[in-house]
Amino acid sequence: MGVNAIPSSLLSVDDGRPDPRILAQGHPPAGPLIDTFARVADDLRVSVTDRCNFRCTYCMPAEGLRWLPKPEILTFEEIDRVVGVFSSLGVRAVKLTGGEPTVRSDLPALVRMLRERDPDLELSMTTNGILLDRLAGPLAEAGLDRVTVSCDSLLRHRFAEMTRRDALERVFGGLRAAEGAGLVPIKLNVVVIGGQNDGEVVSFARFARETGYEVRFIEYMPLDAEHRWERDKVVPNADVLQRIDAELPLVPADGEPHPASTYRFADGAPGAIGVISSVTEPFCDTCNRLRLTSDGKLLACLFVLEEVDLRDPLRSGASDDELVGLIRAGVWAKWEGHRINHPDFVRPTRSMSMIGG
Repeated sequence: MGVNAIPSSLLSVDDGRPDPRILAQGHPPAGPLIDTFARVADDLRVSVTDRCNFRCTYCMPAEGLRWLPKPEILTFEEIDRVVGVFSSLGVRAVKLTGGEPTVRSDLPALVRMLRERDPDLELSMTTNGILLDRLAGPLAEAGLDRVTVSCDSLLRHRFAEMTRRDALERVFGGLRAAEGAGLVPIKLNVVVIGGQNDGEVVSFARFARETGYEVRFIEYMPLDAEHRWERDKVVPNADVLQRIDAELPLVPADGEPHPASTYRFADGAPGAIGVISSVTEPFCDTCNRLRLTSDGKLLACLFVLEEVDLRDPLRSGASDDELVGLIRAGVWAKWEGHRINHPDFVRPTRSMSMIGG
C-alpha cells in the first residue's frame, strides 16, 4: 500500500494518534518510510553520546544527571550498520548529535565509516563548538560536510550564565576552525528564552550579516531534565522576526520551510535568518525527522512517549530485514503531532541531552 492508497478521510483523528483502522493494516512492505499521515521520513538524527561538557540551564541540571554506562551505548560499528539500514530505506541526511558529540572518543573514525558506507549521504553535526578548534580538520578530512553550532548568547557573562561554562571565546575559535576546514555553510542555533537572551536577537542578526552564517532562532521547548519549562518564557518567533525586520529588513528565502523558515536580508547582505517555531507554529504536518538515541532507541518525534528498541535486537543477531520491520513499524505508528499546545500534553521522560537534537 502506497501513500496514495491511504483514504484522506482517515488521515487525522482528534487525539493525534494514528487512526486504528489504518494502523491495523500494517506498514507498507516497501517504498519510502511513511507514517499513517502520509509523511515521509528521510532525515535521521543520531545521538552518539548522552554526555556533555556544558550544563545549559534549559537542558540539564548543574550536576547529578546520570550518564549511561558505556556498554549501553551503541558502538561505532552498530551505529554504522543501523545507519546503513536507514539509508536503504531512503534516509538521505544524517546529523550527528549528543549530548555533545565531540566528547565521544575518536569521532572522526565514525564519520569515516559512515562516509565510506554512503559517499552521497548528507552528513552533518550539531555541536556546542568548544572542541572544534582541534576536531574541525580531522572531521572534515573524514567526510563530514558541515556543522551547526549552538550558541545562545554573544555576551560572555550571559553565555556563562546559560551554559554554566565560561567558554564563549573557545566557541568563536571553534567556528573559525570549522570555516577554515570547509565545514560550511555554518548554521548557528539560538534557543531564545524570555528574560534571558531575547534582547540579543538583533545582535545575532547583525552577527549573521558579518559572518555569512545562517542564525536560526529556536523556540524554548519543554525538554529540560528538571521540568522547569515555563510557557511564558517562550518568545514567539513571529516577534523575533518583527524585531529584526524593523532594523534589518528581511525577505523570505526561496524554498520550502522544512523545518526552519528562512529569510534573507533585503539589501542583499550575506547571511540568513531561520526560525524554528516548534511551540507557537508547529510544523508536525511536514515533519520528516527521526532520532536514534545513543542507547539505540528509535524516536519518531522529540516528544514521543513510545520508543522502538533497535539495540537489543541488533545485539541478539537480528537481520537487516528484521531491523527494517522494526523501523517501518515505529515510523508507521508516529502520532500526528507533539501536542505541546494541548491540555493533555505529557512531557517525555528523556531530556534533550538524552534524546539528541
